[in-house]
Formats: sequence, C-alpha cells, structure tokens
Amino acid sequence: MTRNTFTAAARPLRAALLALAAGAIGLVAAAPAHAADKVRIAMVVKSLGNGFFDAAHEGAKEAARELGDVEVIYTGPTTPTAEGQIEIVNSLISQKVDAIVISANDANALVPITKRAMQRGVKVLSFDSGIAKGGRLMQLNPSNAELIGLKQIQMASDAIGGAGDVAILSATAQATNQNIWIGEMKKALTRPEFVRMKLVATVYGDDQSDKSYREAIGLLRSHPGLKAIIAPTTVGINAAGKAVVDEKLVGKVYVTGLGLPSEMAGHVKSGAVKSFAIWNPIDLGYAATYAAYQFVKGKAQGKDGESIAVGRMGSIKLDAAGEAALAPPFTYDASNVDKFAKIF
Repeated sequence: MTRNTFTAAARPLRAALLALAAGAIGLVAAAPAHAADKVRIAMVVKSLGNGFFDAAHEGAKEAARELGDVEVIYTGPTTPTAEGQIEIVNSLISQKVDAIVISANDANALVPITKRAMQRGVKVLSFDSGIAKGGRLMQLNPSNAELIGLKQIQMASDAIGGAGDVAILSATAQATNQNIWIGEMKKALTRPEFVRMKLVATVYGDDQSDKSYREAIGLLRSHPGLKAIIAPTTVGINAAGKAVVDEKLVGKVYVTGLGLPSEMAGHVKSGAVKSFAIWNPIDLGYAATYAAYQFVKGKAQGKDGESIAVGRMGSIKLDAAGEAALAPPFTYDASNVDKFAKIF
C-alpha cells in the first residue's frame, strides 16, 4: 500500500474520530453553560414536615416553572432552631447558591451568617418570619401585623361572645412574627369592644406537635375558666384543637388562630373551632421566590419605596425598614373550609 493510499484510507476514520471528539467537547462545554444559566434559589424553612411550608414550597416551584431558569432548593432543620438554620445557610454558602429565602427561627441569631452570605454575593431575603434588617435585603410579610393581631382577637371574641379568659399558644419564644402578632393582640385587647376579654397566659410549643399539645393540655387544666386558646401558628392551632376534643371541652373552650384548611377542617367539624384565618402559603412562597429572582437579576435593590414585580401577585412595595406585605388574612369556617382543604 502506498503512502497516499494509506492516507486516503485513513481519512474517514480520522474524520470520524475528530467528529466524535468535537461532539464530546461540545457536550462537556454545554453542561456547565446550562447549569450556569440556572438561578439557584434556596428556600430555608423553620422546620421540615410543616404543612404551611410544604405549601410555600409548592408556590416556589410554581414561580420556578413560570420563570423557566430557576432551580429551587427546599431545605430546613428537622426541629425549628436557629442553630439548625445557621448550619444550613453555611452549607448553602459553600454550594454558591444565588439566593436564600428564609423564614427565621430567630431574628437576630441568623444575622452574622446571613451577612456572611451576602458578602459572598448571595441575595438573602426573609419571608413569613423575618431576619433583623442588617441580615437581609428585604422581608416579605404575609400580611400587615396589626391586621393579623386584630383578626385573631376578633375571631376569639366572636367565638366566646366577647367575654372571658383567653390564652395564647405560640411557636418559639424567639419567633419574630409570632412575637409581633402577640404584641398586636395585646394592643387589640385594650380596645373598648374587647375589654371583657382577659389574657391569662402565653405559652410556647416550639412549633412541635407533641410539645404544643402538652402546652394546650396544661392551659386547659390550669385555667378551668378558660374560654379560648389563640394559636398564631399552624402547628399550635392543630394541637390545641386536638387537646380540646381529648379533654371533652368542645363547646366550652374554642380554638382559633392561624391554621391550614387541610389540617383544620376536622376541628371545625368537631366544634372545637368556629373560625380561623391564614393567608395563602402557596402565594407567599411564590412571591418570595419571584422577589429573590428579581434581586439576583439586578431588577430589585431593596430601597425604600421600591416596587418589586412578583408575577401573578402583582407587585409589592418596600417601606423604610425594607419590608413589604403581601395580602390580608382570610377567614375560614364551616362555610368554606372544605373547599380550601382540597387546595392546601
């Protein structure tokens, strides 16, 4: 075989190898480019296994589908502690996520780690339960704190005829949103229309079902004249409803507060709950994710008076504290709870 004949024979093989190599290089190059196009937004919740945050996750996934170039990382500690969230945020910094959207177990304890995240270029937003201003770019409140506090006192008043002893079963003693709402409830109790109601105790179930149940039982047994338990937490209100049924106090003690229709429908049917309220956690998770995306893309800065587009929820407006409210709380009772229980 002559040299020219050998060269000619080798050309197809060489061409095939070059094409294969080029394809392989193309594949290698394309993979990181595709990954780099994704905006990675981590949603850090108070604790896993909480129905409210599971619904918020659904909203986050909806926003991700609409935006098209978003990957949602859903995470949180197994128990609602600041230490657990700090560990998770530290890990997310190492993973170089683009944004963190977090519902804080402690407003102040998280500030050092979230400041560090922002120094590394991560956009940090809080939602539901806020981080102190220095530790985030904005806080998305589910509603107006005054309206939330007043709504819960009003529902308790309606349930007990405007007079009697009431108690509050909260989440953790450090939970930002819970403490703000409790403060607003106490203010509401000074109004003339609520002067015949008396707050006799505030206890904390740490957003754990078993502890919340024990605290509710403790309230019922230590305050025999108790007329209502107000639980501004989805875990607490569910546990309190069960406690009232188990202690055979249906019709004597009423439970109200903030709950999920899917978890509260049975308590409404049992008579332990006349009405409760909640905003839509799906909408809250959706809007928080959308807002985080706007910060990553440079379309939001977190300035006083700034309006931020949040998809189907319209826009939210920041105040001087970098906070925005999404929507007023909605009341659920026997007339509508079954309808909404099918949704969240």
